[in-house]
Amino acid sequence: MAEKVMLVDDEDAIREILGLSIADLGYEVETAANGEAAIALFSRFAPGIVLTDIKMPGMDGIELLKRLKDLNPDTEVIMVSGHGDMDLVVKSLQFEALDFITKPIRDELLVSALKRAAEKITMRRQLREHTLNLERIVKEKSAKLVELERQLAVGQVVEGLSTAMRCLVETFDDGAGYFNELPCFISIHNRYLEIVAVNQLYKERLGDMVGKNSWEPYSGRQGSGNACPVWMTITDGKGLRSRETLVDVNGQEIPVIVHTAPILSKDGGVELVIELSVDITEVGRLQEELRSTREKYHRLFDSVPCYIEVVDRDHTIVEANRRFRQDFGECRGGKCYSAFTHREDPCQECPISLTFEDGQSHQWETAVTTRNGDQRVVLIQTAPVHGESGEIEQVMEISTDITQIRKLQDHLASLGLMLGSMSHGVKGLLTSLDGGVYKIEAGFRKDDPQRLREGWAIVKDKIARIRKMVMDILYYAKSRDTELEAVDLEAFAKDMAAIIEPKAALKNVAFRLDVAPDIGEIQMDETAMSAALVNFLENAVDACSEDDTKPAHEVVLRLTGDARRVRFEVADDGMGMDQETREKMFTLFFSSKGSRGTGLGLFISSQVIERHGGSIDVTSSFGEGTSIVATLPRVQSKN
Repeated sequence: MAEKVMLVDDEDAIREILGLSIADLGYEVETAANGEAAIALFSRFAPGIVLTDIKMPGMDGIELLKRLKDLNPDTEVIMVSGHGDMDLVVKSLQFEALDFITKPIRDELLVSALKRAAEKITMRRQLREHTLNLERIVKEKSAKLVELERQLAVGQVVEGLSTAMRCLVETFDDGAGYFNELPCFISIHNRYLEIVAVNQLYKERLGDMVGKNSWEPYSGRQGSGNACPVWMTITDGKGLRSRETLVDVNGQEIPVIVHTAPILSKDGGVELVIELSVDITEVGRLQEELRSTREKYHRLFDSVPCYIEVVDRDHTIVEANRRFRQDFGECRGGKCYSAFTHREDPCQECPISLTFEDGQSHQWETAVTTRNGDQRVVLIQTAPVHGESGEIEQVMEISTDITQIRKLQDHLASLGLMLGSMSHGVKGLLTSLDGGVYKIEAGFRKDDPQRLREGWAIVKDKIARIRKMVMDILYYAKSRDTELEAVDLEAFAKDMAAIIEPKAALKNVAFRLDVAPDIGEIQMDETAMSAALVNFLENAVDACSEDDTKPAHEVVLRLTGDARRVRFEVADDGMGMDQETREKMFTLFFSSKGSRGTGLGLFISSQVIERHGGSIDVTSSFGEGTSIVATLPRVQSKN
């Protein structure tokens, strides 16, 4: 019978979660929200173990400990506190508390404390039982010893019993250990189909059948002609195994597996038959208990409000909870890095690999994309799963969606982070400006027009970069309403070409403008959209200039549309991107350029297009180029 545990804590979440954990350890659990409720529950529930918080409103844990010890000194009380205060520890032990543990409660400490309490209760109960019933136990053991000596006097009985036991054990896949957990009825029958002896369990469950006919314990057997197992063994002289139904003292049917073994006389005839019957309803009970436990753990696994996956050493997903499957698909049997981060190889900072290496829990924050295209920022925590040998067989990865937290942090602290991340870039631009100024001054001193042109080109380029950086800062740092106006798309496209074509020519990248005839007008914030498209175009030029695998490169700005929408496409045949980069490219402060990028441009571009009620589609393959399509409505809806 499971030990009863009363859990006392004023926090609902702790009572629910801790209560479930204690129940899963095999204890019968009731909970109370305060000391007064605990006293009332104690009288009704009569627990052997009490787990109580110390800091509670009203009656605190120390007072509850004293009251419980007054009601029942044998109650084992485990004190819980959020603070490791030595005075509380000493006071708890003075009032005979069994143990003292601190929050957050570690599983191994909880298991150890409960086990120690249960063992102490069991030892006390056994000692009391042995003390009170010593005479009865001696008598019963003596009677069993006499009976055993009588049975051992017949060597053939022992041999037959051993044969039947071996036969019965072989019936079950799990061997002798499984057999020993099941109840077993043992009876001995003579050649006249009479029961001559039964074991204690047989008497308790089926009644004292000694002297009865061998077929009478069975359901539906009315005589020897019904071919009961004993009759068949006497007839052919061989041990048998069969499924039968017995009837207990209350008239209830008991399904059993029956084994019979003959005991031969000196002339070779069957003199006695040993019959062993195993109650297989216990098998069904154990199976149902196992099924219920698995179902409970599965419900808990699926109801956790975060992503959980269990991964083996090959990064194969062994199990995943419902939320993971809903957002990333039925991925069991696939690789975790493919399902979660859409990579072809394990992540460089993979916490799963680190946990397999050192057995420790690791954290990692990253951005992932669901199968519906929604981006999530997740905080990953790993934990090792040990096998029976103690080695790490699997790793559990728990990922918490912190997207909203990160958005709040971005709004509160992004300006400071932005300035910090851009300081190095500003320093580099100022150094370059100094170089340009030096060339201009040298050109003036030496009356060298070539140096003047080179220096002025450097100054113009760096001023343009500083201007763009400052505009990005102002756009992101200051809330700005969208200023809508009717814009001629062809003229707008030519302005874009005038901005980007010289920059592309400096990097030996061809630029082409492709505008559909009669493209017409659109309602948009021309300044904001210009900045957004320039970001796309400059990234395209950079992707081409950094790709040395092709002899020539081209960037295309293409405008097409219909009566309702306009498509702005920026296409290049440069380096391209892998899937992970594509999914993170519009994330704040993410840059594939290292220290040369601020991680602001594409983020701001996506914000501009979103404010226009538009959408962005990105198509890219590593080494083949990229196409970014921004689709905007021609007329903005009125909010």
